[in-house]
Amino acid sequence: MVYISIFTRLYDLINPRYCCICHGRLAPGEEKVCTVCNMHLPRTGHHKDSMDNRLVRLFWGRINIVRAASMVFYQPHALSSNPVYSLKYAGRSDIGWSMGCLMAHEFMTSGFFEDIDVLVPVPLSKDREREREYNQSEYIARGISDVTGIRVDTGVVKRTGFYQSQTSLNYWQRHENVKDVFVPGKHAAAMAGRHILIIDDVITTGATLANCAEALKDIQDLKISIASWAFAKR
Repeated sequence: MVYISIFTRLYDLINPRYCCICHGRLAPGEEKVCTVCNMHLPRTGHHKDSMDNRLVRLFWGRINIVRAASMVFYQPHALSSNPVYSLKYAGRSDIGWSMGCLMAHEFMTSGFFEDIDVLVPVPLSKDREREREYNQSEYIARGISDVTGIRVDTGVVKRTGFYQSQTSLNYWQRHENVKDVFVPGKHAAAMAGRHILIIDDVITTGATLANCAEALKDIQDLKISIASWAFAKR
């Protein structure tokens, strides 16, 4: 049983916290997601078979990856999508950190992070990051890092521009929209011989991740794996 101090209980009474999914009040000891919502998250189970699952097959013939996993299936307007909306559009960077922690604890049970050297969040353009005031993928990576101890490096890949949100685009438009927008960052060369984990918030067609990985194709002996909070099942 986890001991909850009287001070924590008093603080929760004065400053109530709410679940980022159902918006119900959190109990002492719960973080960002209540126990009921956590139990009902539409988990993918990808990490249990991270070398051959639906997400991995999305990248076959496009980029070479070692393993890939998403935490949950994403469905617009479903309750389980609320954390993503809050993270991306409501300034709740703290939710990204909690999502990363939750992912890390679950994925570690299957050895998903074994031999991963560096966590690489998908970069935003300078304009988009200035508008949002943070990179949501970086906060997910920070949560994973705090649990696993694997370092985060934001200098491996650089985004040169932002053309249009991917949300309303079809499969082919998504690929064209992110074509050639990623280039190697100032730390890219240091990744030679390393195994990096590229992290994004939501994967739909895989266009962003594929182009991000493609920017690093000339790094010698580089191994790439992929992780995200959500995967849009179609």
